[in-house]
Amino acid sequence: MGVNLYVHFPFCRRKCAYCALHSRPGVSAADRAGYVAALVERVRQLGSCVDGLATVYFGGGTPVLCDLSPLLNALAPKLLPDAEFTVELHPLDVAPDLLSRLRDGGVNRISMGVQSLEDDVLSAMGRGYSADDAERAFCLVRKTFDNAGIDLIVGYPGERDDWAALLPRLSDWGLSHCSVYALQNERGLKNVADDDTVLSRLAAAASRLRDLGLERYEISNYAVPGRECRHNMAVWRGEDYFGLGEGAHGRLGLLRTIDYLGPSAATETVTPAADWAERRLFRLRTREGLDVSRLGGELPRAWATALAKRVQEGLLVQDGTVYRLTERGTEVCDSILADFV
Repeated sequence: MGVNLYVHFPFCRRKCAYCALHSRPGVSAADRAGYVAALVERVRQLGSCVDGLATVYFGGGTPVLCDLSPLLNALAPKLLPDAEFTVELHPLDVAPDLLSRLRDGGVNRISMGVQSLEDDVLSAMGRGYSADDAERAFCLVRKTFDNAGIDLIVGYPGERDDWAALLPRLSDWGLSHCSVYALQNERGLKNVADDDTVLSRLAAAASRLRDLGLERYEISNYAVPGRECRHNMAVWRGEDYFGLGEGAHGRLGLLRTIDYLGPSAATETVTPAADWAERRLFRLRTREGLDVSRLGGELPRAWATALAKRVQEGLLVQDGTVYRLTERGTEVCDSILADFV
């Protein structure tokens, strides 16, 4: 089946106005090179544990602010022939020579953080480019990668009321994937859209993206059929994954890890019951849903009660032994998942 690997890069040019994630803007080239060297050493320490990589995901931050060549070289012999290898890009980083180096290093999927199609909003976010700049950057990406997508954020202060009306602009981009996230206002921004407005815009986005041939396969993710992000699906299906890099999380059996690139990662051991629930629960987020006939154990009575209740409320639909979110269910998924914790 292969192994899944997530590698985190905390570096960025500047802190975006909405971002509350751990990041380190303005770090020197020497320090970034040292970070990559530490990652290469971590891969060496893991040895055969990361042989047969099925998926690799470089997230950030902005991974390509580092020279990734040493790490790409270290990982190349470990990639399975059909491995999915994703790198996140900022539009300002996109250049033909960079894209060629990534492709030659084994990367075959790009996720570009566009975040908005409105110039005023992009400026307020501190992104440093226009919507036209983002379109030109993605056009370059598509010349090298046929598997490429973007991220967008809904609910930012000042965005237009008919936000989703901008999405048909994407019809010529050649998207294979699009993630649409509701703004998490963890930095106390003023005049953010209220929950009902955000839900309305997300529903409109689902419809517009469907018109572009992208089907919703997870609450926040849409893809051309066959282009779903395999790395993220592996996580939602409950597979193990290694997490390397500053603050990266991993799941290995009952072990949960947080890497700090020091001598060892911070670890926590969960109970078998907690592990069993975690590996199955988040399947409800996906289009595949939760198949209770394939849980690998008897369905807990509390789960059976919660599933029946949510079906009656119209938040889940039952198809034989499979439970899936309804459209309304996607809007309140967190409260549904809380029933099973």
